[in-house]
Amino acid sequence: MRIIAVLITLLATPLAHTASLLELADGAHRSTEEKARNAYRHPVETLTFFDVQADMTVVEIWPGAGWYTSILAPWLHDNGTYYAAHFPEDSAVPFYRRSLTLFKTRLAQTPSLYDHVRITALNPPAHSIIAPAGTVDRVLTFRNVHNWAKAGKTEAVFASFYSALKPGGILGVVEHRAPEVRPLDRQIETGYMSEGYVIEQAEKAGFRLVERSEINANPKDETNHPAGVWTLPPSLRLGDTDRDKYLGIGESDRMTLKFIKPE
Repeated sequence: MRIIAVLITLLATPLAHTASLLELADGAHRSTEEKARNAYRHPVETLTFFDVQADMTVVEIWPGAGWYTSILAPWLHDNGTYYAAHFPEDSAVPFYRRSLTLFKTRLAQTPSLYDHVRITALNPPAHSIIAPAGTVDRVLTFRNVHNWAKAGKTEAVFASFYSALKPGGILGVVEHRAPEVRPLDRQIETGYMSEGYVIEQAEKAGFRLVERSEINANPKDETNHPAGVWTLPPSLRLGDTDRDKYLGIGESDRMTLKFIKPE
């Protein structure tokens, strides 16, 4: 009878609260479209590379519609803490406000997974505190650096990351990767940033580069497209023009960099 009782308890526990990263990445709580992008974003390998443990305090920067949230929030639900440093509610940018509203709507639809999510805001100088200073084990940002470079806020956001992290904490950066010879203005225009630029900005904030990974590399992507990185899926900004060609390339070539806040 005791064995039966244990089995009933396990079955009654939401899968996402007991699942591995692999199970979460392929979980029924994620849409077919989201799971299809695993092949390009490699979430399990990426989070493993950043050594994200289930009992950590983690901040995801600008989570958008919640692609990584659907893995990180349930992974950290029981024993960790997940901060979503999203766009501010009082933003003057309509897209930012809509994105935040859609994100909150998603969380509310499945409270068993997302009821522990803590939403903060990042958009310096008005919004720079993504979590209490010195309390965070991991700060993770996926494909955002080009936006900050365009807005002239890269230095400020990296300073926010540094402030939030504990000594010894890790900053994980995934970003569309440009050739090192590409001028900064062209990087911003195309959405592809050089590793040199990202490393320089991180080191300026006080971080030290620990390791690079080719987990999210795509050798098919030559990074020089008519509409920049948005030429490729999922944006496919050119519509039906050369659609099969760009689908064949897949998503962008990406750097994956791990930095540490020195102790």
